[in-house]
Amino acid sequence: MTTTSSRGRRRAPTRIERAAGKAAALQKPRVILALLLLLALTSVMLLDGYLRAEVGGDQRVRTGASDSKVPDGVLDGGPILTFRGGRATTVSVPDKTIALTFDDGPNPTWTPQVLDILREYDVPGTFFLVGSMVSRYPGIVRDMVQQGNEVGIHTFTHVDLSYQSDARVQREMTQTQLALAGAAGITTTLFRAPYSSETDAIDNYSWPVYKELGENGYTSVFVDTDSDDWKRPGVSKIIEWATPEDGKGASVLFHDAGGERSQTIKALPAYIKKMKAAGYTFTTISGAMEQQTAASRGTSGTATPDGGSAAVAGGVGGVDGRGEPGGTAGGAADRLQAAHREATGVTLYEGKALIAAVTLAEWTVPTLSVGLMIVGVAVMGRFGMMLILARRHHRKRNRRRFSWGPTVTRPVSVIVPAYNEKECIASTLKSLAKSTHPIEVIVVDDGSTDNTSEISLEAAAALGMTNVRVIRQENAGKPAALNNGVRNARHDIVVMMDGDTVFEPDAVHQLVQPFADPKVGAVAGNAKVGNRDTIIGAWQHIEYVMGFNLDRRMYDLLRCMPTIPGAIGAFRREAVLDVGGMSEDTLAEDTDITIAMHRAGWQVVYQEHAKAWTEAPGSLKQLWSQRYRWSYGTMQALWKHRKSLTDRGASGRFGRVGMPLVVLFQIVTPVFAPLIDVFTAYSMIFIDFKAALLAWFVVLGVQLGCAAYAFRLDREKYRYLLMMPLQQLAYRQMMYLVLIHSCVTALTGGRLRWQKLKRTGEVGTPAGVSR
Repeated sequence: MTTTSSRGRRRAPTRIERAAGKAAALQKPRVILALLLLLALTSVMLLDGYLRAEVGGDQRVRTGASDSKVPDGVLDGGPILTFRGGRATTVSVPDKTIALTFDDGPNPTWTPQVLDILREYDVPGTFFLVGSMVSRYPGIVRDMVQQGNEVGIHTFTHVDLSYQSDARVQREMTQTQLALAGAAGITTTLFRAPYSSETDAIDNYSWPVYKELGENGYTSVFVDTDSDDWKRPGVSKIIEWATPEDGKGASVLFHDAGGERSQTIKALPAYIKKMKAAGYTFTTISGAMEQQTAASRGTSGTATPDGGSAAVAGGVGGVDGRGEPGGTAGGAADRLQAAHREATGVTLYEGKALIAAVTLAEWTVPTLSVGLMIVGVAVMGRFGMMLILARRHHRKRNRRRFSWGPTVTRPVSVIVPAYNEKECIASTLKSLAKSTHPIEVIVVDDGSTDNTSEISLEAAAALGMTNVRVIRQENAGKPAALNNGVRNARHDIVVMMDGDTVFEPDAVHQLVQPFADPKVGAVAGNAKVGNRDTIIGAWQHIEYVMGFNLDRRMYDLLRCMPTIPGAIGAFRREAVLDVGGMSEDTLAEDTDITIAMHRAGWQVVYQEHAKAWTEAPGSLKQLWSQRYRWSYGTMQALWKHRKSLTDRGASGRFGRVGMPLVVLFQIVTPVFAPLIDVFTAYSMIFIDFKAALLAWFVVLGVQLGCAAYAFRLDREKYRYLLMMPLQQLAYRQMMYLVLIHSCVTALTGGRLRWQKLKRTGEVGTPAGVSR
């Protein structure tokens, strides 16, 4: 048992250390940016879902409700209802006049066809538009208005407003006004309630809504002739039902959206020709009101106090973009377009912002859908590939006749880099004292301030270990400590382990057996979570057994192992020196040197029987720090070795096979994985709850199956799998956010310093580990 010092000339700070202060200051903003990115995408999906709940989202319709509070003059009046001066007034369409109205649009298939027909026959129409559809198809609305048609509000999401709160009613109107402002630069005073018909259908529940909207300057429009085209009864029936009786005028209802409208498209030209042949003229709702106003002035008619249908108030109330009174129209020339107001100021800009947001959602969600389908297929394919290759690997390595070659019995050097490991180092040395393989132990104290060196020497003395050397050095980081240990190693095989890890007695012996094959340059051991009796520990235990060891079996057969775990790995000393030792260029020195060995032509294999127990982070904060470093370091290592993609021969195998697999399954798919969960929630809320929930359980079932098989291979207890559903809902999300955080750091050019985790020393000797 000896102790040496490796001090010499003071070491210059590494690039990582020079950037440590700056990086630490930038971490919080990057975390916030990562969360904001996910929040933004979630918001886009929620906006898209809200928009797609437009027609049929809430089809509650009252029947048999009392109308005792509704004035008789309104119930028996015309189809146009205003509240000028606070009095309910109805207006009828003049005789031999048709006000063509269309509900539920715009629709990208049917509305343009309707507009073409109206243009061809020089007939105007009044379109009552659903705000969510306006925001999705603003160009159609712009063409509609420019063609000289009139538009009105049909709510934003096509809900029966009599069921809604005052705030919801106001929101439905305001959002639709903003959509119109953004699409066509206008707002409107016209309103038609979803599921409404003639005025005699107004009841005590809907009447307060009409009154409130009327006081805000809205004109509510009903129908007195319904084509019932939504029933698809046939072209002749649609024409028959849309024809007024005895030459009377009518507000006629058609639909340009809300379903399959081919019969409407066929019936509309024939209907227009029939009515023109019968001497009818066509106008808009505002045009009908103007005609009645002119007739009323010519006959000195006045409105009846109860809103009788024989008279009309002079002029039409205006509404600004937020549904507030906007004054009256002035001048006969303006009253034809009295329903429209030019959107200006904040209303116009908010409307354009809404249209831009919806456009983004309309582009993003379908793109994400396709991308997530591809990711889902890739993930499921990976599960299948892991199961198949893991089975082959297990059967191959556990055959009675399998052998790496002659048994390796020569002594090896075990290097233990240690920085402030007073809680764990004694247990680590105790486990090594029980090794069944001849070893020398080199503890490299990397500038500890907690007497790690003294505790190591005391523990070695107490255990009677004469094969322990303690090397002290100024704090230079784990790679430097490992390199120092390699330089001082006496044997040609070096085993590297962490200072918080304990080995099973035969771990070293099992770990070094693959070196019987001279082509093997490094061996990955089987790292196990020792502190697995907490929720966080159990989650990491599942991850280690399934995510790491199944992967390693797969990568071993594909001969492109990406990482030798720092907790338990073995190297030929010659191979380590051949690639320049442990590099300080990245924070994942284990991944860095593993890839370097591949590129140098060495084989890297996995030895499942070499088991070590490590202390996993015990808090979410420490777990975040560890995984953040791992993710960022892996990205650094992949970028550093990007030229492996063009390497030729055996040294290029990692670039051709391993690099794409690691990038796809450790970076790309995990980055998109949170969106899979968000998309599942989106589907449950807006599409099909049962189907989405079933799909989620199917994926969970596949993952459980893979995990169960991994536990079987490692002879682990299945009870920990009971934590897996909760892991998918909580732990997995955190891991995804860590990866997104790492990506943001890499893309913004940040640097990350090494972060020492707080250890408790609760992982003792392997025999004492609760399994």
